[in-house]
Amino acid sequence: MFWADKVALELKERKLPLEWVDDMKTPSGRVHVGALLGVVIHDLVFRALKDAGVNTKYTYVFENHDPMDDIPSYLPREKYEKYLGMPLFAIPSPVEGYKDFAEYYAFEFKEAFNAIGSYPEILWTKDLYTSGKMNPGIKSVLDNAEEIRNIYREMYKKDINSDWYPFQVYCESCGKVSTTRVYNWDGEFVYYRCLIDATEWTKGCGHEGRTTPFSDESGIRGKMPWKVEWAAKWQAIGVTVEGAGKDHMSRGGSHDLTSLVAKKILNYPIPYPVGYEFMLIGGKKMSSSKGRGFAASDIVRILPPELIRFLIVKMNIHQQTNFDPGDGDTIPRLFDEYQEYAKHYFDKKNDDEARIFELSQIGEVKKPLGIRFSTLAQWVQMPNMENQIKAGGFEDWAKYARIWVERFAPDSEKFIVTDAVPKLVENLSIKQREFLIQASSLLASFSDPEDLQKAIYEKAKEMNLLPKDAFGAIYIALLGKNHGPKAGWLLLSLDKTFLTNRFNLVEMGKNSEKNSSNITLLSKNSLFSLSNEVKEKMQTLSVGIAVINGVRIKLKDGKLEELKREFLLKLKDLTTEEISTFPEIISYRKIYKEMGVDWHSRRPSPEALLRRIALGKELYSVNTCVDAYNLVVLKHRVSVGAFDLDKISFPTELRFAQSGEQIRLLGDQEETMYKAGEVAYFDQNGGYNIDLNYRDSIRTAVTVETKNLYINVEGIYDISPEVVEQVLRETCEKIITYCGGEIQTLGLVLAS
Repeated sequence: MFWADKVALELKERKLPLEWVDDMKTPSGRVHVGALLGVVIHDLVFRALKDAGVNTKYTYVFENHDPMDDIPSYLPREKYEKYLGMPLFAIPSPVEGYKDFAEYYAFEFKEAFNAIGSYPEILWTKDLYTSGKMNPGIKSVLDNAEEIRNIYREMYKKDINSDWYPFQVYCESCGKVSTTRVYNWDGEFVYYRCLIDATEWTKGCGHEGRTTPFSDESGIRGKMPWKVEWAAKWQAIGVTVEGAGKDHMSRGGSHDLTSLVAKKILNYPIPYPVGYEFMLIGGKKMSSSKGRGFAASDIVRILPPELIRFLIVKMNIHQQTNFDPGDGDTIPRLFDEYQEYAKHYFDKKNDDEARIFELSQIGEVKKPLGIRFSTLAQWVQMPNMENQIKAGGFEDWAKYARIWVERFAPDSEKFIVTDAVPKLVENLSIKQREFLIQASSLLASFSDPEDLQKAIYEKAKEMNLLPKDAFGAIYIALLGKNHGPKAGWLLLSLDKTFLTNRFNLVEMGKNSEKNSSNITLLSKNSLFSLSNEVKEKMQTLSVGIAVINGVRIKLKDGKLEELKREFLLKLKDLTTEEISTFPEIISYRKIYKEMGVDWHSRRPSPEALLRRIALGKELYSVNTCVDAYNLVVLKHRVSVGAFDLDKISFPTELRFAQSGEQIRLLGDQEETMYKAGEVAYFDQNGGYNIDLNYRDSIRTAVTVETKNLYINVEGIYDISPEVVEQVLRETCEKIITYCGGEIQTLGLVLAS
């Protein structure tokens, strides 16, 4: 039996007139997806109680009276620092149209849990106080302050001063609550001080005063410490069921102390506790204050509501669950599981899987689509498949498949039909190239993709070509990789004339120097090299170098501008928190830190571009060369630099800068001094960039007058040489598409 149904049957035995289910959250910033866990778990108990015929109610309390004790990383510190220590309801909203800070973030979270089918009645702690419902609890805890001190002493084995009272006043002078300390209670008034050095993160004002602790419609006077307040809230509302995460429910945790207050001070029965484990992301506990994890408002954009709910409902609440949408097949596997659980339900199996599917539904129970998510993810990458997707009724999931491909899919699952013949065709055998010509002759005879797939297989067999070599030839010729979606589907999604021309154009390329990993190596030390010190200290470093001759650069190009707009649209939901999770960005930040460079002030170039988009700014518009390769940087999150080759004095070298060296950066009037230990590119006349393509020199800048380009791409740590070569090739292709020219040199230099 599903765990929530077991709980409901146990609660039914109590025969209470009403089982009041409650949960709570402090909206101190963007609420992460892990907080949805508590909402859904309490909702499951609520639904199970209703299904068991028990009179029940479900409320959710937003703790809008708690103080701001930290400033979220995505908000300007200079604007909000003055509000530290003040209650959230007294702090202005970051966005116009909301009463206060708490309401903005609470409503954002409410919208997310409403979207996944949870509709608790919303309560606000400030209203509980001003309505007078908390006043009996306040009086009880103040009258029994010494007993509460003893509970703390016994629980935490530490001294509690006899002048400490379980109540904090909202300072009548500065409005802060984190800095106030009540030192006396005479039965009518509390006496308090607003201590200047009460905390390390905000200052009190030094005011001393007295006030009634009891709130009413005229305003809220103060608050109890939350572990004490939790029990008073149970009593004020009438809560009979409330759980919490492992950190609160473990032995000696918050719930134990709160339960003692409820039992010994308030004489209130402890609500039925439902404890549950954390939801992790990337193996770590999510944290709103630390910006770790996806916001709940983000997750509803990357998964259908019923899949988000399913993700939580199917959890074993007594085991940690790691959810990481960027981890390979996490999302495709979730869709597969959802379809499998649906089979249990529609086959009328009376098991937990069927019940989990039922409880994951939002509204009426619906059969999921009859197509695997991984197949749909391939279809959305194929040209001319919209009609097929529409005909199958797959539009709803196709939207999320596109998001997965664009934001989370590993490179192995991504493909795009290249504009030019891929470089990898150089590795095709004569027989493979002959097979492509034979395959193109089949296109006119088949309209069904499965029939074409079989015909291709038979043609390979007829030519004594292994299937992996035959289909690999198709993928290499079209996608530039040796794997891809079902070839029959791919081929029929493309224009037949295009395919015939492409297969006819496939030919052996120039011989390249390859290493054992099939990476193109640059053999011209007279062009570029790494210093021995860089090789020694940055052993995972790889640098791609290319020369393109005969470019024609313009200020703007209409098609490129449209491509930029399309790209911005794809990234419209990007957040600064998400940028911090990208392995490429983490790799650059790591090397910046090792160089002694503060990446907060000098953002690696891919991060700087992505942050512009996340912060709602337009992309830079420089010229067709820079604008073109910036799209490649955004796509792969790998650093690219382009320079006027005719302004460079060769050979060039990547080395550590020395004290006293300087560079005049683009847009600056004065020279910038290099810091000893920074890594930069140098030619015979000095440095021409700083901090691995962070910013470039005005001396070698690419302009509309530039005729020949010198390009570099670098990767380190999680950015492999294979990725660097891919980015280098795509950069050259994109530049040639919009600026013309011809590649003269292309290859990598490896540190080891």
